[in-house]
Amino acid sequence: MRPVTRNLFVAIAVVVVALLALGALPSYLGSGDPYYLTAEPIETAEPTANATGISERRYPYLTDALTSDDGRSDGYQMGPYGLKESFTHTPFDEVEALVRRAPGAATDGGVRVERGGQTYYVEVTQSPT
Repeated sequence: MRPVTRNLFVAIAVVVVALLALGALPSYLGSGDPYYLTAEPIETAEPTANATGISERRYPYLTDALTSDDGRSDGYQMGPYGLKESFTHTPFDEVEALVRRAPGAATDGGVRVERGGQTYYVEVTQSPT
């Protein structure tokens, strides 16, 4: 094999391995205190985002918070230098998506969500409780 061809194959392999690492590695990175998506039952007549038929695959943090006993999702840790957020799904993404679905449901720190006849105030917090 010619050296130029071999170097091209090595370069392609390095790029493929780097892309695979960027797809898998960021989910394992994390530093600092974790962020949680919390859902607290409320009563309000204000507009809400309808979350009755949402997908667990599209909104894993929200469905986890709504179905958990303590109203809190699994923790999410930020990555160093903002690298992880560019490649992974975050609870912040879910709140932004809900606000885009129902802009009137947005509040200063979160969003009002209705699911199964119950209204919740959903926000991202660092407090474990």
